[in-house]
Amino acid sequence: MTDTTKIMPGRTGFHISGDVLQLSYRLLAALLICVLLSLLTDSFLSLNNILNVLRQASLMFFVAAGLTLVVLTAGLDLSIGANVGLTACLAGTVIHVTGSPTLGVLVGIGVGAAIGLANGIMVTALRIPSFIATYGMLWILQGVAYWYMAGETIHGFPPSFRQLGSGYFLGLPIPVYLLVIFLAVGTILAQRTTWGQEIYAIGANPVAARLSGIPVAARLLLVYTVSGTMAGLASIIFLARLNSAEADIGESLTLPAIASVLIGGTSLFGGVGTVFGTFIGALILTLVLNGMNLLQISASWQPLVTGAIVILAVWLDRMTRRRAF
Repeated sequence: MTDTTKIMPGRTGFHISGDVLQLSYRLLAALLICVLLSLLTDSFLSLNNILNVLRQASLMFFVAAGLTLVVLTAGLDLSIGANVGLTACLAGTVIHVTGSPTLGVLVGIGVGAAIGLANGIMVTALRIPSFIATYGMLWILQGVAYWYMAGETIHGFPPSFRQLGSGYFLGLPIPVYLLVIFLAVGTILAQRTTWGQEIYAIGANPVAARLSGIPVAARLLLVYTVSGTMAGLASIIFLARLNSAEADIGESLTLPAIASVLIGGTSLFGGVGTVFGTFIGALILTLVLNGMNLLQISASWQPLVTGAIVILAVWLDRMTRRRAF
């Protein structure tokens, strides 16, 4: 645990300066990746590719944003990808049966929130470690999704619904506008409200937080519910983007979401990190994946490169924080 985990957020200018310094490093890293890819490929700076990077980073952010709050409390949600998969299948079914995208969106977000609430109950009421509870939930959700879909695929949604994931407004993909809204709301809630400060305090020292009067169980229950709700929202965006739903739609999302949180500077030990940092982490990860595709690096090598980057990012984060504090 670094020294910063013992400091309540927003309590001192020293902590804020440290966060700004860490975000500056990550923005510089993203800029260097852009410069490098622009030198190595002719198509990186094309308008279509830049818009594609922004859209993909937005989609990854929706999955990782809620997870950031969980990690800030020193917890983990391994079920987030399976949550996206099952929720997308159920929301897609509702849209197909009723013809109402609005009802499908409400069902998707509601189911995602219910899954997050179930995770929170296991962690707080049953006192199961978050890693074990959400790992078990991952298998339950995948099993239900495969049973429910029975190998079938749902596809072909109304054009108005598909605009959420594939549409443009004033030249920018609509997911980018949603990203800006949720990034602003998440940042304000996490860093400018009493609720957010309590989340940081729980992650830094749960015993001290409880003794200071913070309702730790209630706050954790809400954090896991928010994480599930964001997964439900992400499932809607993915559904609209892909125009199809199948049981394994979210299986490849969990590890990149965790990587985005870690690359963004949020500590697995809790109490340190920002929602904006997770956006930068999602952007860096998306840039790397995009660059590997443009450079035609074999798909079999891409997980290796991604894993190495995550390890390097976490190691650099620990080194720079030791020097900063």
